Amino acid sequence: MQKWQQIDQEISKILGERFISNKHSPVGGGCINEAYSISNGTETFFVKLNSANMAPMFVAEAAGLLEIIDSTSVRAPKPVCWGATADQSYIVMESLALGGNSGDAGAILGQQLALMHKKTSNQFGWKMDNTIGATPQPNTYNKNWLTFYGESRLAYQLELAAKNGCDTSLTDKGNKLLDLFHYFFTTYAPRPSLLHGDLWSGNVAVLTSGQPAIFDPAVYYGDREADLAMTELFGGFGQAFYDAYNETWPLDPGYSTRKTLYNLYHILNHFNLFGGAYGAQAERMTAQLLSEV
Repeated sequence: MQKWQQIDQEISKILGERFISNKHSPVGGGCINEAYSISNGTETFFVKLNSANMAPMFVAEAAGLLEIIDSTSVRAPKPVCWGATADQSYIVMESLALGGNSGDAGAILGQQLALMHKKTSNQFGWKMDNTIGATPQPNTYNKNWLTFYGESRLAYQLELAAKNGCDTSLTDKGNKLLDLFHYFFTTYAPRPSLLHGDLWSGNVAVLTSGQPAIFDPAVYYGDREADLAMTELFGGFGQAFYDAYNETWPLDPGYSTRKTLYNLYHILNHFNLFGGAYGAQAERMTAQLLSEV
């Protein structure tokens, strides 16, 4: 059975009526998955494909989108179905009508993200592991944020970096930072907030209605500052976003220093995914953090 026929059958089960796609249009923009807009002429869905062994990634993505939707805060695409064909895994989502004027969307997103962060858990982590890009992201629950972030984020990425051939000076500085980064939390104790987990500008869009939407999450419960830090890493979020966020839930003054600690995780991950100059950037960030201790 061809993959589209199987996917059509799964969509049909969810809809409760027959769905036969006759248009499969490639959608660009991602570097991890193939993406398509599929339609039967009446209804349209967004589909992501990967190799069959990546099916757990889509299971976690669907669960993450549902977690965000359940927070009744920021708009996210509703997952329809997910699974694997003989040679590919897939996730089908509602097709969002993108392309609206940004207008007040930045301020709305700032307010809505703060509301999403107010959905909390009694532990850091999440009910399942997921991925950050194509890298596994362990989410084993822990009541201690420093232990969780140290073991499941920084140490995990540093171990991968060592296997991927980073300079020993990076791992040496990284291991020293692991021993000392509790100094950044002497007067600050984060709550386990619901995080998008991969909140850069490429995972945000404006709907034709003018409302913002977020997608491609790497969900877990952690320090809300980690989401805010990533919005600054690659740019794309205007001042109205930050003003609205702080009006809804002000950030602690120590965020200006800790954001480098949180973005180090993503730069290490970029080194592990793409190599190159990200290793040197991670080492500079680690040295900067050590100088603050």
